[in-house]
Amino acid sequence: MHTTISRTIFFLILMLGIPLPPTLGNAQAAATDHLKNFIKETHTVKARFSQALSDKNERNIQQSNGTLEFERPDKFRWIYQEPYEQSIIGDGKQVWFYDQDLDQVTVRPFNIAIGSSPAALLAGSNTIEDNFELNNLGLQDEIEWMEAIPKEKDSIFEFIQLGFSTEGNLLYMALKDHFGQTTYLKFSELARNPSFPDGFFKFEPPDGTDVISE
Repeated sequence: MHTTISRTIFFLILMLGIPLPPTLGNAQAAATDHLKNFIKETHTVKARFSQALSDKNERNIQQSNGTLEFERPDKFRWIYQEPYEQSIIGDGKQVWFYDQDLDQVTVRPFNIAIGSSPAALLAGSNTIEDNFELNNLGLQDEIEWMEAIPKEKDSIFEFIQLGFSTEGNLLYMALKDHFGQTTYLKFSELARNPSFPDGFFKFEPPDGTDVISE
């Protein structure tokens, strides 16, 4: 991270089993190479994730888990299963934010909703360096860490960090936004290049759902 990790955030990381990323400067070339190879060689992905979120005062706000699927370029499904059922689905043209408890859907144009986001980093095109400055952070506990800093000034994220195994498998993600919140993700059961049925990344609001367009 950019700064020393506090006791609260350290505890969140330990709960998810995420090794601490090294500080910038202990650089090796492997991590950014892993990302570029991952994007070049991986057209589709299916995985599970566990997530911890802390606020600007480094207090644990929420823990959640769910599933992730994406198909490059620009199609993805990010489904929260616990503690609340929520879906974020991008079909390349629009992004649908569906809150099942509220029975409400918010729809945004894809390019506005995504920008320099984690979805753009993982599910976007191969030209990641057009949107992100990539830095190697080095090896920590057999994990190769790298940092992606959005070039877009209006991005809500200050940085995105990715942790890869030495074999190049994506294991971890850490994100800090400009509101001071930090999100930690641990991926499991990650499958590269699975097949998805036609229409898998399309979203049809259930009957009676309140739809809000932005």
